[in-house]
Amino acid sequence: MTEAGLASPSTPITAAQLVRLVQQALELVGTGDRADLRKRLDQAMGRLKDPSIRVIVVGEFKQGKSKLINALVNASVCPVDDDIATSVPTVVRYGDPASAAILVPKADADAGDEAGVERQPVPIADLANYVSERGNPGNSKKLVAGEVYLPRKMLTGGLTVIDSPGVGGLNSSHTLTTLTALPTADAMLLVSDASQEYTEPELRFLRQAMRITPSVVGVLSKTDLYPDWRRVEEIDLGHLAKVAPDIPLFSVSSDLRLEAARLQDGELNAESGFPGLMTYIRSEILGKAERLQRRSVSQDLLSVCENLRLSLQSELEALENPERTPQMIAGLEAARAEADDLRKRSARWQITLNDGISDLIADMEYDLRDRLRRIQREAEAAIDQGDPGPAWPEFSKWLEECAAAAISDTFVWTNERAQWLAAQVAEHFAAEEVTLPVLHVSDTGDALDPVDDMPMLDDGRINSAQKVLIGMRGSYGGVLMFGLLTGIFGMALINPLSVGAGLLLGRKAYREDKEARLKRRQNEAKALVRRQLDDVTFQVGKQLKDRLRLVQRSTRDHFTEIADEHHRSLQDSVAAAQKAATTYALKKDVRIREIKAELKNVDALSQAAEAVAAARMVAAPSAVAAVG
Repeated sequence: MTEAGLASPSTPITAAQLVRLVQQALELVGTGDRADLRKRLDQAMGRLKDPSIRVIVVGEFKQGKSKLINALVNASVCPVDDDIATSVPTVVRYGDPASAAILVPKADADAGDEAGVERQPVPIADLANYVSERGNPGNSKKLVAGEVYLPRKMLTGGLTVIDSPGVGGLNSSHTLTTLTALPTADAMLLVSDASQEYTEPELRFLRQAMRITPSVVGVLSKTDLYPDWRRVEEIDLGHLAKVAPDIPLFSVSSDLRLEAARLQDGELNAESGFPGLMTYIRSEILGKAERLQRRSVSQDLLSVCENLRLSLQSELEALENPERTPQMIAGLEAARAEADDLRKRSARWQITLNDGISDLIADMEYDLRDRLRRIQREAEAAIDQGDPGPAWPEFSKWLEECAAAAISDTFVWTNERAQWLAAQVAEHFAAEEVTLPVLHVSDTGDALDPVDDMPMLDDGRINSAQKVLIGMRGSYGGVLMFGLLTGIFGMALINPLSVGAGLLLGRKAYREDKEARLKRRQNEAKALVRRQLDDVTFQVGKQLKDRLRLVQRSTRDHFTEIADEHHRSLQDSVAAAQKAATTYALKKDVRIREIKAELKNVDALSQAAEAVAAARMVAAPSAVAAVG
């Protein structure tokens, strides 16, 4: 297709050529009443104009995530300090000139509404005051994210790097915030320094992340600080192989990379390990995202061509073979009636969707309660084994970590089930491939926000005066009782026997009081655990149900649009065939030539769309910028 500049399926294509294909499709659709097809093409054009490829960098506290990003873009954009952590996600993308901004939610914005975010420019030098724990502890300023724009070659082509919050590590409730971004990310870099092998929280998070975003890269950081980093690398490769055999691991030193950039030393840069990581990002992450984008655009174009061709071919058939028009119209009417059934509320796909969501909500509630109930039993068993008072802060942190892990597992599992349900619904439409809606069930960033912190528990410690008073209360009865008894033999009320008995009974009373106080603290601790987990179940269950209802609505709307589009095409085909049957002979030849010319353009566009899916895509930053 020379119009689009695609010589063959193996010819490399650029983003600008994809834009021209979509523009040609818009011209074929025209300004008529097929608003549904124009909407699909407008959405495809929007994706081409915003080719963001999101790579999120995650890891435990102080593993070198921020410095890794600084080394990737060769600029100190993410705050780095030995004593502070990132509290707000920092997004680094291409922009000229260099600038920074913070994203603040609007007061009247709905949760999760991207349009309800206000962008406020800030000096790059002041960004740390907004995105770090030192300037914004616990994200007290309630920011959505920080943004940095840099004129760097690494960021051309749409690459966006995100520095995730490092507060609390991967085994705390902040894991939920990190998991929130994964459904919209094209890839994830898991950063762990060379001081030790992967920890259990890191491997657990890795397994969760693999279920959300399959493109995961391991990064072993700070190799310049630890001479035995190759041994740690070998052990980590073994861990990664158990999770997934194709996860790559790159060992790097951000300090060497930054020093090499400062000295313009190519040998030092190679020693830093960054060339391999950057090559992988360009070839695998950027390349894979471009292939997915190309496939998506190709699918949209093919669908539009098929809908346009249906009407044109029906009219052409009626004009060239008028004797077969009644049978053709009858067939189209039957197909239209079948398509109309897809639009009705009693359609099988809607029944599948409604039943599936009901089952999913029930299974989700059971899964969440079952996980939290196991945590409750484990917590109560731990409480029974000792005094919970002195270790209550550590115990509360452990309970929070376990609850966060359980919620993460439930949300990730629910996300998988929702994607599976969308695929089941798609099977009711047609044998050809049907696009699936984008579902973000695993958005759990604010799941635990409404849950209060664990209440404090009495540590059970008493001072010496209290111990003496408890002993005296117990010994008083013993002294009096034995003093009266020995008084029968003429002894004084207070004598060695009564004092000895008092000491024994006092010690017994103190021991019984200690056991009673321990039992009371254990019962109180169990009550606090039950109340905390009940609150978690109530709040998280409500939020998860709300998200599943959004899944139901988005899935319903997505497939309703597909059904309406198909029904409209068949309706237009029937109308075109009926109109052709009444066309006068003088106009027939002219109309046949017009239809054949339009069909030729549609076929050419369809062939180009098929070539797009098979062709390689070359990086064309200037073309992307031109359409931006």
